[in-house]
Amino acid sequence: CNQSLHRYLSRNFEEETTHPFLLSPFLSGLCKVNKHHLLLLVLGGLWDMPLVIISGFPSSGKTRRTLEIKNYFESEKSKKVTVVSENELLVGKNEIFSDSKQEKEIRGTLKGDAIRLLNKDDIVILDAGNYIKGFRYELYCASKQIKTTQCLVQCVAPIEQAWTWNQMRPENERYTREVFDGLVMRYETPNSKDAPPCDPMHDALYLCKPPPPNQSTQTQPLSSTNFLFELDRTTQDVTSCIMSAQRTLVPGDSIKVPGVEESISLGRKVTLAEVTRARRQFISYTKMHPVEDTSKLMSLFIRYLNSTLG
Repeated sequence: CNQSLHRYLSRNFEEETTHPFLLSPFLSGLCKVNKHHLLLLVLGGLWDMPLVIISGFPSSGKTRRTLEIKNYFESEKSKKVTVVSENELLVGKNEIFSDSKQEKEIRGTLKGDAIRLLNKDDIVILDAGNYIKGFRYELYCASKQIKTTQCLVQCVAPIEQAWTWNQMRPENERYTREVFDGLVMRYETPNSKDAPPCDPMHDALYLCKPPPPNQSTQTQPLSSTNFLFELDRTTQDVTSCIMSAQRTLVPGDSIKVPGVEESISLGRKVTLAEVTRARRQFISYTKMHPVEDTSKLMSLFIRYLNSTLG
């Protein structure tokens, strides 16, 4: 666990050491803090981490921890830190959290603002309840898409302690008991299985690379209009050639396609539905992996048909 950050927080926020919280990377681990010792774990290469997700019960100290982390990285590590906070949007918080539509709109705004600020150098802290696992996973995928790391900071406080802190706020900033209890009930706690020892987790996350993007998080390559036109025209020509040739040829005969050396050898008579399905699959794959020379499209499609339908 990072001692410099621990010393900084102990020195500057000693009065807050009775306020526990957890810090973890999403689906990677939790590091507990108790009332006797303030322990903060820097995870996932936080020196260049773009996204820190704050999470916890209402009035559990999320904004306080956000400011501590922000101050540390700005003063101790000279990092640029931007905070995206729900506090700026929750005008009439009790009305908002009593209306699922308004709450969803707030979540969408926070997510959009955070994602727009993401990059590989600056730190973005999302200060909000973030109580839905699915929402946290969407943020994880967003950071994964730009090939960088992120972590989840869970502020942990007993429910009644959080309620006591809520009652200490100015009256216009308090949650009603009904709204407070509703948010606590809906909170989806990170899984306990995501809690390995701190030291191995620290070593593993400092040495490992961010998760590589996969097809679900990677932006599809942009294809030119001409390429898409040639792809559609070429595959349609081959399809028409097959269906026309099958009217006169004996099943098993090779089908010659004008303009290419390869011939179609399917060994049987195929239906239009089979060829159309194979054509759609080939087009989908080729859009993701376009070829520079469009003159090769017909040969590639014929080979694909021979291997798929032959």
